[in-house]
Amino acid sequence: MYAEERQRAILKQARRNGRVDVATLAAAFEITSETVRRDLTALERSGVVRRVHGGAIPVERQGIEPGLDARDAVMTAEKDRIAAAALEQIPDGGAILLDAGTTVGRLAQLVPADRELTVVTPSLPNACALANRPGVTLMLVGGRLRGHTMASVDGWALDALKDTFVDVAFLSTSGLSVERGLTTPDTAEAMVKRAAIASARRTVLLADHTKIGDDHFARFGDLCDVDTLITDSGAEPRELDEIGRAGVKVIIV
Repeated sequence: MYAEERQRAILKQARRNGRVDVATLAAAFEITSETVRRDLTALERSGVVRRVHGGAIPVERQGIEPGLDARDAVMTAEKDRIAAAALEQIPDGGAILLDAGTTVGRLAQLVPADRELTVVTPSLPNACALANRPGVTLMLVGGRLRGHTMASVDGWALDALKDTFVDVAFLSTSGLSVERGLTTPDTAEAMVKRAAIASARRTVLLADHTKIGDDHFARFGDLCDVDTLITDSGAEPRELDEIGRAGVKVIIV
């Protein structure tokens, strides 16, 4: 088993059980304790676990939500590939919505300067990236700015999206599973994401493989709300097959 495959298995076990310990993992995978510790360190650097004495705990079980900079620094190559693939889903004209999130943020930076688009976004970083594009009519959704994600939330944001209709919504998620759908740690962000889905004719979800099989506190949608999922090749084929059987078009990059 390659290190990446083993680390995915360790992460899944941690999320299922709430914790993993070095000795048990070493015995289960027939590897040394030092190898397990390296795997846990790699997972911690990816922002999906926190090391504790003798093992690790998945971050969502600690109620930890990493800040924007911390999330932007992990899975960078995967996020870049996903964003590049998502660029092909942007129409030549019309209106799109760009959700808050680091992968969608990469897509915002790729929007062609000469593309005639109306872009709706609750994300301050996305707005800054698009502010000077001559072909873009930028509609920044107002509301309370949530510092963790630099996204507008609460009533003002919901009021704006209630009467907004776009061709494609590009969404991010903290968790994605067949059992629990689309989830995020914060209820205020969940409401805005739910409104974004309702505003769109088509929803494209951008999620690297660490989000698949994970779940967080607040659900904002089900798989039936997603038309297309763009993810990276680190995702487990079995999980992607289940998502595909739920009616989602899966693009792997």
